[in-house]
Amino acid sequence: MTAVRRLYEVSARMGAGRSLSETLQAVVDGVVDGLGFGIAVLNLRQPDGKFEVIAVAGSPDAREALLGTISAADIFDAEFAIADSWGALRFVPHERLPEGEVVGWVPEIPVSTDPDAWHPLDALFAPLKSPNGELVGMLSVDLPEDQRRPGPIHRELLEIFATQAGLAIDKARLTDQLLAEKIRLEASETTFRLVFQGAGNGMATIAFDPPNPGRVLRVNEAFCRITGYAPDQLIGTSFPSYLDDDDFGQTQREIEELTQTGNEPYRFERRFLRADGRSIWLAGTASIVDQGKDQPRFILVQVDDVTARKDAERELEHNAAHDPLTGLPNRRLLRHRFNAALQRCRQTGQRGAVLFCDLDHFKDVNDRYGHEAGDRALREIADRLLAQVRHGDTVARLGGDEFAILAEDISGDALDLLVERLDQAIASPLPDIDVPVTASIGTGVVSPYVSDLDELLRTADDAMYQAKRRKATR
Repeated sequence: MTAVRRLYEVSARMGAGRSLSETLQAVVDGVVDGLGFGIAVLNLRQPDGKFEVIAVAGSPDAREALLGTISAADIFDAEFAIADSWGALRFVPHERLPEGEVVGWVPEIPVSTDPDAWHPLDALFAPLKSPNGELVGMLSVDLPEDQRRPGPIHRELLEIFATQAGLAIDKARLTDQLLAEKIRLEASETTFRLVFQGAGNGMATIAFDPPNPGRVLRVNEAFCRITGYAPDQLIGTSFPSYLDDDDFGQTQREIEELTQTGNEPYRFERRFLRADGRSIWLAGTASIVDQGKDQPRFILVQVDDVTARKDAERELEHNAAHDPLTGLPNRRLLRHRFNAALQRCRQTGQRGAVLFCDLDHFKDVNDRYGHEAGDRALREIADRLLAQVRHGDTVARLGGDEFAILAEDISGDALDLLVERLDQAIASPLPDIDVPVTASIGTGVVSPYVSDLDELLRTADDAMYQAKRRKATR
């Protein structure tokens, strides 16, 4: 999951508003910083079809040897003919290369006899494509950090990154075209209107100076398509009124930051309320445009809908912290909440408890009814545990048939009652299962003197086994 988070961090740095040169360097830097490859080289496809190495990251020697080199349009055809297809990626193993002179730069690394080790002549390519499928460049990577040929997850991350990079390059090209057009034609209204209306990303102009700062002046078709509003619904209204501030004063602070960026665009990601009431995420840039003497300034906003990316980030974060079978928090999230609870305990002195719950006879469920029935039973037991704890308590699945409950500010009779309720809830017959599943529960006290979760889980685990032994002697 660390690699996934790094992937989204570097993908965000390739976001809307960067120039083409900045975007290309961000792509190769992102591969090295976020995906664990030692070297990344980006060949940009020129209008005549040839490829030029525009950006290199990870090796000064590779940068010196490759940067600026131009290759024929068919430079990759021969290699791709002998390559393995890994989704959209193309992997050329060294053993398939014809004998003769090696073209390009080759890293000086030891050659391993392990068939899965990365060889200095191995090559991995990721085609970069625009939204309409046009090939805009070729990304080649080398020297995986574990010195092995990338596995399925590593490949998928690279393929996702390559998709985002292709979109970012296409968008950066458009941004460069807009900026070049603006510089060359000195903000010609006719030319600006044509570019504004024809842009693929959403664009709006917003009044910056009095008397009506924040008022929407103009929107293009793409902006209306993204937000669901018609032009006459937006023009004349207050743009900040559509934004969902994460905290009070966020919009005002961003406007103040915008005034300090000078000619550099201010990059943002904000929630926006669509016409249908849905909240979407917009990512883009805002720039103050000075129209000249005695003319009011306005803000040029360029946006794209990045709701899908934000949803994917939230899903990844959720999956990283929750058990995929039951949806309960996993050990990682339990540890995070325990650390916060321990800090509160040390501040207030109010003690809590961690309960370690192990299911008795659950193996018999899997043996007699199969693992699918066992999974259904685990989900049922998870629901029962959630129904018995208090609001604010955490029920986590540690793995297999082991669960843990974190309860703050509880002790004595209240804790005994909670254990009794949990024991009774689990002992109730499971639907369509005759095996009498019960639970052995041990507790550990959350006190200011506890060092960490692992210590307390060991204490609760020991108590659980004592409870299990007492049950066996009855």
